[in-house]
Amino acid sequence: MTNASAMTALRTLQATTNALEQTQARISTGYRVAEASDNAAYWSIATTMRSDNKALSTVQDALGLGAAKVDTAYTGVNAAIAVVDEIKAKLVAAREPGVDRTKIQSEITALQGQLSSNAANSSFSGENWLSVDSSSAGYNAVKSIVSAFTRSSTGAVSIGTISIDTGSIKLFDSATDAATSGTGILDGRYDATTGALLADQSAGGFTVSTLNIAALTNSTADLTTLESYIKGVDNAISRMTTAASDLGAAKKRVNLQKDFVSNLMDAIDRGVGQLVDADMNKESTRLQALQVQQQLGIQSLSIANSNAQGILSLFK
Repeated sequence: MTNASAMTALRTLQATTNALEQTQARISTGYRVAEASDNAAYWSIATTMRSDNKALSTVQDALGLGAAKVDTAYTGVNAAIAVVDEIKAKLVAAREPGVDRTKIQSEITALQGQLSSNAANSSFSGENWLSVDSSSAGYNAVKSIVSAFTRSSTGAVSIGTISIDTGSIKLFDSATDAATSGTGILDGRYDATTGALLADQSAGGFTVSTLNIAALTNSTADLTTLESYIKGVDNAISRMTTAASDLGAAKKRVNLQKDFVSNLMDAIDRGVGQLVDADMNKESTRLQALQVQQQLGIQSLSIANSNAQGILSLFK
């Protein structure tokens, strides 16, 4: 009525079959921990880190977008420097007595139009850092680029950003109230004597984008005015050079952060892999061993069942 040997062989075969199914599942999925039931702690950690890695992938995209915005602004400023260099050269040429300043002004006017066009077209993804209106609602000179996603030891998450102050790099500012602020480098007012930027931008002085030398003569006063134009334009070039340097430094930082995020994502992938990935060499060897054990288990069960067959001979 009870075949103890067969029961033992059956339990052993069932255990071997379960282990074989587990090994086959690991080989099929590539994971040692594919479900929470495999290892709840490791599965929870891996799921959280995979979610964080997906967020870091979005951070990497945001850094790429931010780098493109910085690069667009840098290209615009760099182009403006080249144009203003030409304007300065024209003004220096106009300082020579006897030249036709009206013709020189026509060239300067064309260059001034190019400056406005360059600034207006330096836009990426709907943002323009060179041609702004600081009096508009919601304007903020400090631009933020998402740069990090961090999880603390308590599980709290935070978003890191890189801040870029565009107040010193804007070329044109159409603000309606610009008495003390809101002035661009090219439409800001410079002192008509020293060429320095005026503290009060409400009136007086001249702007690089609108200066006109057509009516200037060879009088001492007009030549002094012309020289102040040259000083003001040179001041504008110096400010744009500083702006381009600041943008270059910002772009460098964004690119460094982008590389760091990429390396961080790889490190997290490796860490998750150490927790949940299956060792294919080990699992392949284990599969072959279990297949042999399964065959032996079937034979053992067959032998245990055949032992009872001997009783039949007593009834012959």
